[in-house]
Amino acid sequence: MNLHEYQAKQVFSAYGIPVPSGHVAATAEEAVQAAQQLGGSVWVVKAQVHAGGRGKAGGVKLARDLDAVRAAAKGMLGTRLATKQTGPEGLPVGKVYVETGSAIEREIYLSLTLNREKGRLAMIGSAAGGMDIEEVAAHTPEKITTVNIHPAAGLQPYQCRRMAFALGFKGAQIAEFQKIAMALYQLTLDKDASLVEVNPLIVTKEGHLVALDAKINIDANAVYRQKALEEMRDESQEDPMELAASRHDLNYVSLDGDIACMVNGAGLAMATMDVIKLHGGSPANFLDVGGGATAERVTAAFNLILSNPKVRGILVNIFGGIVRCDLIAEGVITAVKAVGVKVPVIVRLEGTNAEKAREMLAQSGLKVTAATDLTDAAKKAVAAVR
Repeated sequence: MNLHEYQAKQVFSAYGIPVPSGHVAATAEEAVQAAQQLGGSVWVVKAQVHAGGRGKAGGVKLARDLDAVRAAAKGMLGTRLATKQTGPEGLPVGKVYVETGSAIEREIYLSLTLNREKGRLAMIGSAAGGMDIEEVAAHTPEKITTVNIHPAAGLQPYQCRRMAFALGFKGAQIAEFQKIAMALYQLTLDKDASLVEVNPLIVTKEGHLVALDAKINIDANAVYRQKALEEMRDESQEDPMELAASRHDLNYVSLDGDIACMVNGAGLAMATMDVIKLHGGSPANFLDVGGGATAERVTAAFNLILSNPKVRGILVNIFGGIVRCDLIAEGVITAVKAVGVKVPVIVRLEGTNAEKAREMLAQSGLKVTAATDLTDAAKKAVAAVR
């Protein structure tokens, strides 16, 4: 689960991390009122979407008078902002964040995330921060410094100093940086964050450090114990199909192909997609109905995958260990009848009550093609969509 910038900055402030003053607004007039409350003569208007690269896409505007604030907010609100991270469809802009302008001396990149190779949290920093950090990572990785944090010891002061020196901080800035780094680390632990990112962490003209941007991603598996953050969830920023799947406890990811997959178990789902690709097809989704799949959940899964207009065929691959194949078959039959499926359905069932399930499908009178194994199922699915 992702937070908007303004929400992440609220969390930052609670941990003593310095951020510029700002207010969120849902209308152009609210944006003007926010600027008036902040005072000053320079403001920044930022579109609130769950994506990076907003500046290059026109989602961050500098305003030197109230009319410019109004125009910037009006130009963003109600539109869809498309960045490299969103794809051409973009994300809806329902709010803007109006922030006091900052005098920037230089920009730093800083984040904490999981180093999966080491199995530890890593603090990542670069003196070449700002909008082009992805280019830095791709072309000059030597400009990026990584500090891996031992889970028993936690982030240590010497590690903060090492990062501070690598980022070019001097004097009092080193202590400021250590305070920010320690706060970000504690925040990451407390909030079950999978990513905490500051890009940029700026050095102001006065020499102080300020988090000019803020990004927090919460581990989806831990949201249940982060009730306060869960209330900040903005469903308009999420894929509609993935959102619908989560409401039925289905693990779903949209893809670009035309063969919809319904499988029980993440590993088997990955293998099913691989075999489809091996035989010349393209999966339309990853969908794991779980080890405890029921007829109701299978019906919900069918409704979900058929809402994708790209789908030209469906491959159901169920290995019945915990789940009973006859319950899956019941769900398939119910769903096909209720939804009125007009695309080919290929079903491979193996395991508990598999024979009974095949009989149910054969006697249903529906146009469901049975497969003997995964390879046979993939070949039949690819042939059906062609």
